[in-house]
Amino acid sequence: MATVDVSPGIQAGTHPARSIRNMPYVIENELNFATATTTKGSALAAADVLEVLDIPAESVILSAGYEVLAAITGDVTVDVGVTGIDADNFIDGATLAAATAVGTYAQQAAAFQPIILQSADTLDVLIATSTTAISAGAIRVWALVCSVADRVGPASADREQLA
Repeated sequence: MATVDVSPGIQAGTHPARSIRNMPYVIENELNFATATTTKGSALAAADVLEVLDIPAESVILSAGYEVLAAITGDVTVDVGVTGIDADNFIDGATLAAATAVGTYAQQAAAFQPIILQSADTLDVLIATSTTAISAGAIRVWALVCSVADRVGPASADREQLA
């Protein structure tokens, strides 16, 4: 088992500036399996964790998944979640193989639920099983995230409420 960080480091652990209200937003990153293999230094194998998206502290991940962008070389099943909390919360046992059509979205797990993060973490793709090592192809991993940080504290006025 190896942990491979392929996240872009977008937002540097912070939520994007929006308005005074916490609003959901989508973050995404392309996971290129050839690049992940090179970053790891050996073939991707069962139990490898690919850290794909950096999620800031005080966030709720409302939903997450992936879309196949480029033809897959290999035959694996993957999970998507937050390793250490629930590694297969959003996607559980989806097959990525040569037969997986470009444009395919993974179906979310039947029992998925939002995940609340107190401290910064990553959304991960876990190689659950590997029949043939995945060596090429790409997926777009996405997450619908919302800050749950207290942005209107006692020292500030909520101008929308004063109007």
